[in-house]
Amino acid sequence: MKTLTLLRHAKSGWDDPVARDFDRPLNGKGKRAAAMVGRHLRDLGLSFDHVVASPAVRVMETLDEIERGYGRALGIGWDRRLYLASAETLLDLVQALPDTAADVLLVGHNPGLEDLVLMLVPGGTGDLRSAVELKYPTASVARMTFAVDDWSGVTTGGGALALFVRPRDLDPTLGPDQD
Repeated sequence: MKTLTLLRHAKSGWDDPVARDFDRPLNGKGKRAAAMVGRHLRDLGLSFDHVVASPAVRVMETLDEIERGYGRALGIGWDRRLYLASAETLLDLVQALPDTAADVLLVGHNPGLEDLVLMLVPGGTGDLRSAVELKYPTASVARMTFAVDDWSGVTTGGGALALFVRPRDLDPTLGPDQD
């Protein structure tokens, strides 16, 4: 059995005058959401034996806040290939994960993460997948299980979605901004 948890970076600041998208930082709401999600992961008793993340500033800052809420360091490996990766690229990365890892946290960007969940979890499998189809908001977590011994065995339609949590599920003030 292999377990893959996908975390989308928290809400970033579009008002910050940075030259490159890669350098965009989190905004205040994003920091609060990431810390809350970190506490929720801790409260659920989740642990990860391998963590891989995009090195974009907003992902690095998300993980700082996740670790703050989680209460411990995650031992993150940074991989530039995760930056704005497509679902196909993400699947290639998943299939190349070390087989010694049983529970992996992958942290990156949309639309790749959302598309990967929809690729790996068969349609018509319940409300969680339907929620992902509607929207995979910033700082959301999807956790999937695969009945395989090796990561190379993770294939399209082969996963079961065990958890999908959005920040607004934990605190309604972390939902979409109201006009």
